[in-house]
Amino acid sequence: MAWTPARARYGQAVTPRVRAVLVNFNGGVMIERAVAHVLATQWPAGSLEVVVVDNASADGSADRVSQLFPQVQLRRSSRNLGFAGGTNLGLLDLREVDHVALVNSDAFVSPGWLQPLVEALESDPAVGAACPKILFAPRFVELELRAEPHVPGGNDPRTLGVRLSGVRAGGQDGWQWVNFVQGFYWPETDHAVPAEPPFRWSGPRAGLWAPVPGEAEPSGVVELRLSSDLEKQVEITSGGEVTRTQVGREAKWVAVAAPGPLFDVLNNAGSRLTDRGYGADRGFRERDDGRFDRPCDVFAWCGAAVLLSGAYLEDVGRFCDRYFLYYEDFDLSWRARARGWRHLYVPESVVRHVHAATTVENSPLFNHFVQRNRLLTLVKNAPAEMALRECAAYGRQVAHFTNEELAMPFLRGQATRRVYSTPRLRSGAAFLKHFPDALRERRRINARRRVPQRELLEWMVRR
Repeated sequence: MAWTPARARYGQAVTPRVRAVLVNFNGGVMIERAVAHVLATQWPAGSLEVVVVDNASADGSADRVSQLFPQVQLRRSSRNLGFAGGTNLGLLDLREVDHVALVNSDAFVSPGWLQPLVEALESDPAVGAACPKILFAPRFVELELRAEPHVPGGNDPRTLGVRLSGVRAGGQDGWQWVNFVQGFYWPETDHAVPAEPPFRWSGPRAGLWAPVPGEAEPSGVVELRLSSDLEKQVEITSGGEVTRTQVGREAKWVAVAAPGPLFDVLNNAGSRLTDRGYGADRGFRERDDGRFDRPCDVFAWCGAAVLLSGAYLEDVGRFCDRYFLYYEDFDLSWRARARGWRHLYVPESVVRHVHAATTVENSPLFNHFVQRNRLLTLVKNAPAEMALRECAAYGRQVAHFTNEELAMPFLRGQATRRVYSTPRLRSGAAFLKHFPDALRERRRINARRRVPQRELLEWMVRR
């Protein structure tokens, strides 16, 4: 039976029926919090159904969801289908559903998030996806660091200030969230001390945005883990308050007075297409200061939180199961664009997101699927010359690392390294495995195309 909108089934006065789909894999308390927030949505209860797809979790989270939220429909998979396959399981049987909301297990919707998205879809049938403003879960406070300068010498010509290796507030680690706004050098690790966490050197003057989780907001204190090669004084300023401390070789935690003001930082305001075929978060890590408060068309949407119309899914299809994680939303967006659908960013709808909570950013798992799936997406959707160029560039990258880490050390009788070569070889092999399927899907997409490639490439931005 084909999808039919509720207004056609029952008449214009009916409230659109929405299904919210959340995919869980060992989500613990996060999936409980995510479900609770969705159930608190300001929408008629009889017109909102919540489906949780459990990807064979082993932490008991599926049973907890079933016990705590009996009104939620729980669909259990016998194996981990990833985000793509799990979401597809939640998209079955849409005959009585007008729109589908996708909400990550690490995303927390605001009570009024749904209404603006539904209005966007209902007001224009050409709009197939409505994207909320997605903010990072914590709020942030701005800190400025000043330290006496020193130059290490030798092969290191940098002018250094202080070494920062940890940030926390309310006892919670916030390192992955920190925005190094200005005056910091690249991330480093101390190979001589494996137990030492990653760190960054500042210059004599540097600025950062430190995350402050909601439960830590009243304290107005942020802790920094600081050290230096030389004994020196460091001055940290925030909101007019100044904290001074002496640091040396031994790293120490320093409590910094950080009274605010607190502000939000964007995770996603719709997604962009870059000139190398990457999907990029619009507004990523930028301050929510009003610049992203205007509705606009965007190239793609982010699967962390989005509302899709039933007609859109009926026309474009579901996620590609082979993707498992990452780029499945970008692939579906690109396919929809080729069919002539619009994607609208709706800033009145606000969702918070614990970015990369389920799969750590830049982890081996993250990098594998991002590298493989970007190439698959290009083969399926991009102009031939763009897809060939990027596939060739990846091949050259693999060859470079294989030569540097494996071939040359072997010929010199030295120990080989596999830090970059082996992961890229695995991603490349996985891409080649699915390459024939991607080519077949490319032919199907082009056969149904309504918008020429040159028009879609007008969305492309330089990265």
